[in-house]
Amino acid sequence: MAEAAPAAEARPALGAGRVAPLYAAQALATGATTVSTVLSSLIISGLGAEHLAGLPATLISASGAVSAGFFGAWMLRRGRRSGLSAAFALGMLGAVTGFVGARLGLLPLFLLGAALMGAAQGGYQQARYAAAESVPEPQRGAALGRLMLMSVAGSFLITGAARPIEALGAALGTSPEVAGWLVASALLGAAALLLRAWRPLRAPTQASSPRLGLQAAFAIPGVKSTALALATAQGLMVTLMSLTPLRAHHMGIEHAGVAALISGHILGMFGFGWLTGPLIDRLGLRFGYVSGAALLAAAALTAPLHGTPWLALSLFLLGLGWNLAFVTGSKALTRFPAAQGVTDGLGYVAAGTGTLLGGVVIAQLGFPALALGCAVLSGLLLVSAWRVSAGSGE
Repeated sequence: MAEAAPAAEARPALGAGRVAPLYAAQALATGATTVSTVLSSLIISGLGAEHLAGLPATLISASGAVSAGFFGAWMLRRGRRSGLSAAFALGMLGAVTGFVGARLGLLPLFLLGAALMGAAQGGYQQARYAAAESVPEPQRGAALGRLMLMSVAGSFLITGAARPIEALGAALGTSPEVAGWLVASALLGAAALLLRAWRPLRAPTQASSPRLGLQAAFAIPGVKSTALALATAQGLMVTLMSLTPLRAHHMGIEHAGVAALISGHILGMFGFGWLTGPLIDRLGLRFGYVSGAALLAAAALTAPLHGTPWLALSLFLLGLGWNLAFVTGSKALTRFPAAQGVTDGLGYVAAGTGTLLGGVVIAQLGFPALALGCAVLSGLLLVSAWRVSAGSGE
């Protein structure tokens, strides 16, 4: 049976100045993620627990899965601004906790910080819905793309600060990866302050029971296929993004080089939103899912090839493929506000499962086996593309 979407509710577009604080806050949050959790596998290695390299990313994803539904319900009742501010504050606390744990060599405390950071991401990554709600539905892909473009600016800013972060680490008697968690705390604190200047368009929903259960959310037509696409793309991207830096480290690439590889990945994730968003608005959801699947498969197949250029290409394609799938699924999900938190939670479950199993696969079968498995799983996006075609035909 076709999955029909409800009629879109047109909303007036907001001036750029009014949404600028939201975009700037999200840019800072992306920078905080880039300088902290993305490199958490290297901290685990430094703490003498390399066999647990995928555990921080798994905890981040698991706590994000738990918190996404909670923050989604919070925003439905009390508004986007309140929920996003709370998420940034929680992330600041998590970053400080992670820094202290890593600095003192206390693995459980560092993992607690990672879990708190993941819970925060479950909230502040829903800023994309706030951006999309600011424009009519035919322009929502472009709005999401602009948010991603601001995010890459934040990531590049923090990547360009690799040398000062190394100096900060040396001054604190620790590694730049550990010092990055302290920097992340400052960035998230600044993001929370920025939101005080932002006024969202959508008012809170005064519902007696705003939190929608899993079964009820997936009973909404259109949610199943959207959730499959978002969960697949998120799981594959986080798995390869989290475990590839460790592979680069084993290849002898130093911190600045790993930061450059991550910079290329972030460029693919966010830097082309100005192009992919309008393309999805014009060509439809099916285009986004199919092209995203193709690029994710290409990223996985090039990841095991020898040489830094292949690694850089793989991470870039991984980011761009995720961008196409994520913008497509997010645009589709703006029509179902009550299901947003639950669906985001499933994306975190997929990411946590991928990183946890990915570490095991690498230990038992090697990195090429993990990459091949990711390439095969990217085909699940084609199921979502078929459902769109069979349903709305968009």
